[in-house]
Amino acid sequence: MIQRFADWLVYDIFGLDASTALGEAINFFFYDTIKILILLFFISVIMGIINAYFPIERLRNYLTSRKLYGLQYFFAALFGAITPFCSCSSIPLFIGFVKGGIPLGVTFAYLITSPLVNEVAVAMFIGTFGLRITSIYVISGIMLGMVGGFILGKMKLEPYLSDWVKQIQQNSTSDSGTWEKEHTPFFRRLPIIMQEAWGIVKGVLLYILIGIGIGAFMHGYVPEGFFEQYMSKDNWFAVPLSVVLAVPMYANAAGIVPVIEVFVAKGIPIGTALAFMMAVVGLSLPEATLLKKVMTWRLIGIFFGLITLFIIVLGYLYNIVL
Repeated sequence: MIQRFADWLVYDIFGLDASTALGEAINFFFYDTIKILILLFFISVIMGIINAYFPIERLRNYLTSRKLYGLQYFFAALFGAITPFCSCSSIPLFIGFVKGGIPLGVTFAYLITSPLVNEVAVAMFIGTFGLRITSIYVISGIMLGMVGGFILGKMKLEPYLSDWVKQIQQNSTSDSGTWEKEHTPFFRRLPIIMQEAWGIVKGVLLYILIGIGIGAFMHGYVPEGFFEQYMSKDNWFAVPLSVVLAVPMYANAAGIVPVIEVFVAKGIPIGTALAFMMAVVGLSLPEATLLKKVMTWRLIGIFFGLITLFIIVLGYLYNIVL
């Protein structure tokens, strides 16, 4: 329905040609902006309900006071794998986790895995590449989230969260006891939860528009065959180059799988193509602009740098194994 509305608005009302780069870019911008704003709002409402009723302090205490031997990172990565969100749509849940006091490393494990692995992409992968490649991709995606979250957690990066998130954490801490004591009925809480969700949407709106604008430009104006030229199997530097070229792009895993199929059909090694896909869905510039609301640039740089390194290593390993 959103796509039909975007087509009607751009091609019928604005009169742009669907076959032109400008028409494709503007259509992409309106479609993704509407989709992500709707997702952001409803996910924020859901997280508000969870934060209001779920004993988040108990979960936080459980994760911080017990020796779970890394299982907390596994559960966070697994939760990321079963939630069908792109990198930008995962951010409200990231905010909710941070707001609830969940350890930052565990939160990163979710944020890393969520865009990389989801059920729609898995179904498309099985149909395109078979069960073996799909299994390797899913397992390595979850492992990437676990290892990345563990390392980032050990780096004690909480001081590099943005002041906006720190303020949310302080307000959440001061208000949590009041919520529990009042036992306010759900339908009286819901307007407050929705108001807070809309506040989160407004807080990141500018970053959404900038990020999707970048993605729309890349979507409409990157020349056909540009990536294939530099990602051939003859280039030993194809894996790191594919990751660098992928960062300005923006798409979810389901949307990029058909592109990867074309890459492989044209002779690009499967490992290089998968590294490109991981970078597109997990390390996009639009994601960085959205994350700027919740992280400082230093934290974003550390996060992107570490995950970029891991994806490059995985790309070479994929080419050896597959």
